[in-house]
Amino acid sequence: MKFNKLNVNESAKQVNNDIEKYLNFVVRNLDKAMALTGLGGRKADYDDEHYEFIGGANDELRKKHYDKSLRLLWKAEKHASWSTFDDCTKEEEMLLKMADQSLNAAEKKELDRVKSAEYKALLNREYTQAQKQAIVNILSLIGHGEAYAWLVSNEVLRDVKSTGAKAALTMQVLEEAKHFVVLRELIQAFECEIPRLPIYEYIMLEGTLKSKGLEKFFGMNVLVEGIALSIFGALSKYPGLEVLEMFHLDESRHCALPTNYLKTAPLTWWERNNPAAMVKRFALVLPAIPLAFKMEPDFAELGIDVFDFGGSLVRKVINLAYRVGFHLPLPQENMKAFINFLFNAYCNATREGHVYQQFLEREATLGEKELAVEREVFQLTAEQNAGRELLASAS
Repeated sequence: MKFNKLNVNESAKQVNNDIEKYLNFVVRNLDKAMALTGLGGRKADYDDEHYEFIGGANDELRKKHYDKSLRLLWKAEKHASWSTFDDCTKEEEMLLKMADQSLNAAEKKELDRVKSAEYKALLNREYTQAQKQAIVNILSLIGHGEAYAWLVSNEVLRDVKSTGAKAALTMQVLEEAKHFVVLRELIQAFECEIPRLPIYEYIMLEGTLKSKGLEKFFGMNVLVEGIALSIFGALSKYPGLEVLEMFHLDESRHCALPTNYLKTAPLTWWERNNPAAMVKRFALVLPAIPLAFKMEPDFAELGIDVFDFGGSLVRKVINLAYRVGFHLPLPQENMKAFINFLFNAYCNATREGHVYQQFLEREATLGEKELAVEREVFQLTAEQNAGRELLASAS
């Protein structure tokens, strides 16, 4: 596939890498020391250097239980036709008429394709080695994130109230497990080195896992799932990555979950505006900014300006956060302006002749289906209409 590779300031690239390595050494060793003393440390039992949970992959057990459970997952619409459940897709209904099968067979076929020599040949044909490594570096951000999403959603399951809410979180736990194992095999098919967690994402994910109660909704379903949704939306039209469209649909539901749940159990005024809570939320967002600096070369390899991508992502995440009540220390538009200022300040220091940009007005998602999904999740249509009305009144 042809990409228009963007130029990157090599000095800035080296400085960002050196800073990240130093912080990685300090933070991880501090966590190890705290764990030895019993005062805290890393909470997740996840080994990001080997892209596995502690204890190893144990694929044999996964195949015997997890894969089999997916194949045998029954639908109430089929087995209790007298009930009010409507949980079969139209494709499943059609297949049920033709044979006693389900879409799980199609998912298995997709996994087999990912593992096949034919698929690896497609990747080698479409991408250079540098482009393959860049895709792996970007997707691994979400690959590691799915491990934490699996752990976090399992904990949130205990905190939400109502049968419907617990049912929704149970499905998210199942989907996060599927995302982790499927995305792991997809990334491994590229046959490139899979990097560990960058320290900025490590801080973000550990902070989310250590958050209390429904604050986990902000860290995971708003911030981390928002990043995942944006990455899948940006890459799902690339050759061999079409399966990311299915991930994108799942992530859209995960991002919408806080909105739907908090409609029935809204946050109190104090929960929305507690200064300490707002600062903690901002502390989770803040590492995403140096993470963008570090990831710039990988996005540039694919012809994507990381700040166009970051601006698109930040706009959606901030809109969603404020809409559901997870306020940050600054008013919504001021928060956007502040992050846009930071992006421009970095570009001004590292890009010759940089002209101030409105990065938060960019759109990084490709594909009309994906854009339609995001408009619904983030209410972008309402935002765009409000913007047009504001411009009309100003003129």
